[in-house]
Amino acid sequence: MKRLDFVTLKLFVAIADSRSLTRAAEREHLALAAVSKRISDLETQLSTTLLYRRPRGVELTPAGHALLHHARHMLDSLDHLNADLSEYSVGIRGHVRLHANTSAVIEFLPDDLSDFTARYPQIRIDMQERLSHEIIAAVRDGLTDIGIFSAHIPAEGLSIHPYRRDRLVLVTARDHPLATRQSLAFAETLDYDFIGLEQDSSLHALLHQDSQRLAQPLRMRIQVRSFEGICRMIDRGMGIGILPARAVAAYRESLSLATIPLIDEWAERELVIGVRDLEALPLIARQMVEHLAGASSRDPGPDTDTDADADVDAEDARNSASAGVTTKV
Repeated sequence: MKRLDFVTLKLFVAIADSRSLTRAAEREHLALAAVSKRISDLETQLSTTLLYRRPRGVELTPAGHALLHHARHMLDSLDHLNADLSEYSVGIRGHVRLHANTSAVIEFLPDDLSDFTARYPQIRIDMQERLSHEIIAAVRDGLTDIGIFSAHIPAEGLSIHPYRRDRLVLVTARDHPLATRQSLAFAETLDYDFIGLEQDSSLHALLHQDSQRLAQPLRMRIQVRSFEGICRMIDRGMGIGILPARAVAAYRESLSLATIPLIDEWAERELVIGVRDLEALPLIARQMVEHLAGASSRDPGPDTDTDADADVDAEDARNSASAGVTTKV
């Protein structure tokens, strides 16, 4: 089949809407003879009749209805394409698609993307919050340009770049028996009920994997979809949880929470940037990857002192544990 041109498709839609070659010709500012010839040529090209010619107008044949459906879809896509490209003519530098996990969205991307858009104020960013395994699949399938996810999730075939590190801490209500501890190991928490993220999250997988290694079941009492939901459940005394320290900081003033550093090695967690092919990305997307990859060397924000204290506590606890001593307040 020869290529269809958009002028003829637009004309065919006008005929279908008006049920008249004459009215379609007036609508599209064409001569009636030119309209009639275009439709006849289209029918010849497709080897099928598209219109029933009636004394008072035209009607679509079944093939005509099928063409109308696809023509509307193609013309709608063309309109979206024109709208997107028109933004470049008025100064928009590009459009970047970004998928990121909850930790990145809450802890780091607000500051990092704010810095980036300050440098490139006319770009568009389409950001979606997804689970780490969904992000990896989206990058592989070309549904997003850039993905940010947990480093411990396998991502074969992607180009991986370091992004940020976050520290996981135990979160309890302030009157919980563990709230007075300076630091502790994950194994010491497994006698208590947990509030956690949904089953498919990378954080849930991390905790479940270590509980299996320890041969102790993870007593997951309630699973929710957000860090805020976990914190509110913990505040009401319904269980304990493990969350990134920076994410919990946002709820400390409004909720009665305590955070205790974990001495487990996996509690120091790495977030990475994944792309299919860095060189194949549009220039603005490559610039964003470069900006995000360099973010860890910039000012980490107001939680620096808290994180530094947590580093000291965790290191002291590791040293004490290696000497056979349990750390307590």
